[in-house]
Amino acid sequence: MSERKPVVLVTGASGFVGGHVVPALAGAGWSVRRAVRSPEGGDDETVIETIGPDTDWHAALEGVDAVVHLAARVHHKHEEHAVQLYRNVNIAGTLHLARSASKAGVRQFIFVSTVLVHGRSNEGRAPFSESDILTPRGLYGMSKAAAEAGLRTLARDGEMKISVIRPPLVYGAGAKGNFALLTRAVSIGLPLPFAAIRNHRAFLAVQNLSSFILRRLSHPDPVSNFEIFLVADKEQVSTPEFIERLARASGKSPRLFGMPPDLLGMLLNAMGRQDTHDSLIGSLELNVSKAFATGWQPEVSLDEGLLLALSAQGA
Repeated sequence: MSERKPVVLVTGASGFVGGHVVPALAGAGWSVRRAVRSPEGGDDETVIETIGPDTDWHAALEGVDAVVHLAARVHHKHEEHAVQLYRNVNIAGTLHLARSASKAGVRQFIFVSTVLVHGRSNEGRAPFSESDILTPRGLYGMSKAAAEAGLRTLARDGEMKISVIRPPLVYGAGAKGNFALLTRAVSIGLPLPFAAIRNHRAFLAVQNLSSFILRRLSHPDPVSNFEIFLVADKEQVSTPEFIERLARASGKSPRLFGMPPDLLGMLLNAMGRQDTHDSLIGSLELNVSKAFATGWQPEVSLDEGLLLALSAQGA
């Protein structure tokens, strides 16, 4: 008689990160149950139409050993009108799922948060670390910080082990946001005004995020029920260097020209792209020594991660 595989429920399984985490978990011997918003025809799926304070998780959590919670409300066109939406999904929805998991006897809960709970930049300061006082920016960052606080309380009062992962920009095949914009700009040879930027930023290949999740599932902390980790690639590079490596991975020549950072910042702010200013011009360095102290090592280098991202999407 074959040994029972441990069962993991993955929310956000159909998203960019979920599309990489699910096969990594399956390849490591987990029986994956994918939480999806609408039926996709897979034997491994369970339909959860909406995530919120009243979601019925009973059937989805039956027989589950671990939960990897990736699903979240990330962007909304009119954030000033989306406070309740972020609260329902990212805060109340996360905590309701965690409480339901604890009641169902789930042993481990992995919550993928965001480095934005620290703010958008550590310019002129030491690299962010897990012990820093949080200064979240924007509704998304604030909602994730609130969910983390609720999970800490839940872990203190229960037996389920909870790991919080705070990633920086996650790149890979299927990534959206700034990585998709940069990839497109490099592929069409668009000149980019970042040659004069002298920052340092952390990035995270989706393969490395997946491998850290696996590490936490297979090596839970024997003492603590609640741990937070900043996770990133080994190399933390400047924006122009990242673009140069992206171009090299795609077989293109980077087209970078210099523009004074202050002027570039003014232009981006005038265009309403404060988020782009913060994520491309400012520094975002992370102290990832705690993650490394678990015995985890990134599976791929920055160059390898970029090659994987571009080869998989035919760039």
